[in-house]
Amino acid sequence: MEIVFYLAGLVAVAATLRVITHTNPVHALLYLIVTLLAISAVFFSLGAYFAGALEIIVYAGAIMVLFVFVVMMLNLGNAVQQQERAWMKPSVWIGPGLMSLVLLVVLIIAIRSLSDQDISGEMVDAKVVGISLFGPYVLAVELASMLLLAGLVVAFHIGREHKSGEVLGNSEMTRRKSEEQA
Repeated sequence: MEIVFYLAGLVAVAATLRVITHTNPVHALLYLIVTLLAISAVFFSLGAYFAGALEIIVYAGAIMVLFVFVVMMLNLGNAVQQQERAWMKPSVWIGPGLMSLVLLVVLIIAIRSLSDQDISGEMVDAKVVGISLFGPYVLAVELASMLLLAGLVVAFHIGREHKSGEVLGNSEMTRRKSEEQA
């Protein structure tokens, strides 16, 4: 399991560096998802299976859903079809694909090593998880939900187009009047 830990850690560090240094947000998001999957593999290698599963479900899943909402609200039309075709080139997805392949190999190694051990554990039902999340961790859960809501509202306002008959705010009306007078 030690090799799994080091391989997943190496993938996490490399993908995180690509998230920070990449200029295209879509590509950075791909590497961010790989980073989250690698961190969950680290959790699995340390024996924290529940934390690893939550890492995949909550973080990787929530980020993908938020990204889909942002894309839907920005209303990307026909003007960006050429850009999307450029994103489908192998030079764009080969990096995250190779890192995900390494994580798949790490996962297979981890599963094979677990099958040799006798794992006996206690079943945790949804009620216990809910009591735990909304008991001592209720502030963290609510802050995370408010952060996601704020991101959604900001994405909506940034991506919104002003139609010809739409009522504008005071600052927008003042700016348009000053443009008309000039």
